[in-house]
Amino acid sequence: MDVIIERACGMDVHKDNITACIITPEGKEIKTFSTKTIYLIELVDWVKEHRCTHVAMESTSVYWKPIVNILEAEDIEFLVVNAQHIKSVPGRKTDVKDAEWIAKLLRHGLLNASYIPDREQRELRELVRYRRSIIEERARQHNRIQKVLEGANIKLGSVVSDIMGVSARDMLNAIANGEENPEILANFARRTMKKKKDELKLALKGYISEHQRLMLRTILKHIDFLTEQVEMLDQEVASRVSDYQDDIDRLDSIPGIATRMAEQMLAELGTDIKNQFPSASLMCSWAGLVPGNNESAGKRKKSKTKNGNKYLKSALIEAAHSVRGSKNYLGELYRRTAARKGKKRAGIVVAHSILRTAYYLLTREEMYVDLGVDYFDKQKKQSILRHSLRRLESLGYTVTLIEQEAS
Repeated sequence: MDVIIERACGMDVHKDNITACIITPEGKEIKTFSTKTIYLIELVDWVKEHRCTHVAMESTSVYWKPIVNILEAEDIEFLVVNAQHIKSVPGRKTDVKDAEWIAKLLRHGLLNASYIPDREQRELRELVRYRRSIIEERARQHNRIQKVLEGANIKLGSVVSDIMGVSARDMLNAIANGEENPEILANFARRTMKKKKDELKLALKGYISEHQRLMLRTILKHIDFLTEQVEMLDQEVASRVSDYQDDIDRLDSIPGIATRMAEQMLAELGTDIKNQFPSASLMCSWAGLVPGNNESAGKRKKSKTKNGNKYLKSALIEAAHSVRGSKNYLGELYRRTAARKGKKRAGIVVAHSILRTAYYLLTREEMYVDLGVDYFDKQKKQSILRHSLRRLESLGYTVTLIEQEAS
């Protein structure tokens, strides 16, 4: 094979040490370094001493990040590669062999780099992902409150739609502070909830102990703390994406996508979509929203969707399920797919459609225009006419079709 890169360095990265192999026209050299910062600087100096132009490493957990940060600061070109793509020869598995194998593959141009965004976007990603984890933790605390109430036989969740709504929160605070009278608790109802006072009196009659009150007070304080953290992160993320507000508005115009979801999509995909992803199909493949490919002897076999960006994929599937009742194109696509293939498959299909739409909106700098809930019927107009005619004729009717003139 032809040598594409004359001076290449391959690294086998672990938590506490890094084995590096440099291959140049002069020969091969292998060293092991600690992952402490002072030794990482020595590693980079060693790479620069041998005038290596490219460095490659596996995307092992988060251990590659500090190395990439230093290489990026030194303007050394690096490749972070999917570990599945560079499996070593079976029976020859050592750190030294791994580093040497990576260096050889890099030298012959046989490695495809994973998408590693710049430092600003990596920081934005961390903020957005952490915010999502806090929101999920808050949802778990909401469920834990419901569990405590059920243990006390208080059926508040059977009457109110949101256990942490304004009225329900006032009732929970009163219960946590020692109030037991169902009539007094029901008087905390506001607005439309006042119509359900009789039901609330019955639901709020239970047997709550001091232990359960302590649990409620602790969980409510934890929820308030998490809410403060989410609001703080909202402000930080908003300030970082303020220069791309037009892109946020374009994504926000898609049904099922709100501001937070739009910010997450921008954090995961980056702000230079056109240069990073040449086509919508490649972007959907990178996100893991395309079918797997398993074909042999001319037969296509069943296969799962590809692995991709799990954060973006899960967020888009969540958005897809949120439009299942909407009277628009995406809602109709979900319902038609779910009727044939089930809800899980429908979520994947609609998430794929949302991501393709996002690609075209961002690259063309346009706002979303809905195709309409009757889009599929218009596409299959003649097929629907023939099917309807056959059904009516089979029932003994003679049908004459007269098309209305456009008004």
